[in-house]
Amino acid sequence: MSTKRIGATLAATGAPVTLIGAAMYALPGPGLPFLVIGLVSLTTGLAMLATTHSEPNSGHSERGTDGL
Repeated sequence: MSTKRIGATLAATGAPVTLIGAAMYALPGPGLPFLVIGLVSLTTGLAMLATTHSEPNSGHSERGTDGL
């Protein structure tokens, strides 16, 4: 699994967990652990996405070496 895909997965799961944690924190309930876990997942995922870069002009074709 690539770093970019892991970062996207962490960011995609961190956002709703953060929102759920914020709602549970505002309402009576144990929202702080969900809020912290969501924020950590979201920021880690975004940091992983920001540090990965693709090289669009690297000269390699995804289709192979068919000359097209």
